[in-house]
Amino acid sequence: MNTKNILLTAISLAQFSLAAAQNTTTMKSINENAPVKCSKSIRIAASPEKVWQVLTTIDQWANWQTEISKPKLNGKLEANTTFKWKTGGAKIFSTLHTVVPHRQFGWTGKTFGMYAIHNWTLHQEGEFTIVSVDESMQGFLAGLFKKSFNKNLAKGMQTWLELLKKECEK
Repeated sequence: MNTKNILLTAISLAQFSLAAAQNTTTMKSINENAPVKCSKSIRIAASPEKVWQVLTTIDQWANWQTEISKPKLNGKLEANTTFKWKTGGAKIFSTLHTVVPHRQFGWTGKTFGMYAIHNWTLHQEGEFTIVSVDESMQGFLAGLFKKSFNKNLAKGMQTWLELLKKECEK
């Protein structure tokens, strides 16, 4: 192994260790049995660091995410921190469950008796970042309006990804 490879390996291990130290939780899986669930991904011409900065600056979401208003993080960007926001006329109260810089970001949310699990995963692919998002929703209304909620979730996730791409590629 040459010096360059040793140095790159050491840097990668240091970054992984830092990420692990900053977050000791693992990504909470979406509920595969929930009546409403969706997974989408997009390829963004930006580094994971850039995507992470845009995606995790919650207080600034409304500046680029047209369907969100009044986002407010109630503390540091770390697991168990809460935030509130509005989308589609609904006030949502969320709690971060995963914060692994440049890799994983997730939260749970509650509104109108529904419970959601929302996860983002970032993966570098050359000069691009592949961003994947997964969400599940459960509760009385999610079961009652399963078909329309699934359709709206898929549309909303696609819009969010496209707006994220646009913001990151500026």
